Amino acid sequence: MVVRNELEKIGYKPLSVTLGEVELSQEINETDKQKINAHLQTFGFELIDDKKSRFIGQIKSAIIELVHQHNSELKINLSDYLSDKLHHDYTYLSNLFSEVEGTTIEKYFIAQRIEKVKELLVYDELSLSEIAIQQNYSSVAHLSSQFKKVTGLTPSYFKNIRSEKRKPLDEV
Repeated sequence: MVVRNELEKIGYKPLSVTLGEVELSQEINETDKQKINAHLQTFGFELIDDKKSRFIGQIKSAIIELVHQHNSELKINLSDYLSDKLHHDYTYLSNLFSEVEGTTIEKYFIAQRIEKVKELLVYDELSLSEIAIQQNYSSVAHLSSQFKKVTGLTPSYFKNIRSEKRKPLDEV
């Protein structure tokens, strides 16, 4: 909503605004791009214009959507999900992501899952067992092990201190 509103404030008409992507009603030149970029940066957004970076954004968006909105689909194979969603071979996606981001798709996916677990722990509505089931971990032990590997804390300790701030999705 912020991106749509801000673009409209500076005179552009977005046809659609989705996570990581905007479609405008008119073509824009380099000066327009710089103007939009400068304006959006004040709100913590960045205009990504090269093809590789846009594609990485699509991969990240697909993973975020899967983890944070479609957790029932976490049972499917990540490589199949991304290949189907982005219409590219997973090997290509994986190599591109690693080259640009310096980490693997799998590590990014795990980091996103742990952020979702942190969110659920902070809400304090579900037990660790229920979170493990909801997030399709094979066991509480697997969830705990992965959580500790990523955060350095056990889920129980994290739940007790609750002072650990969650990372914004774009910083994971």
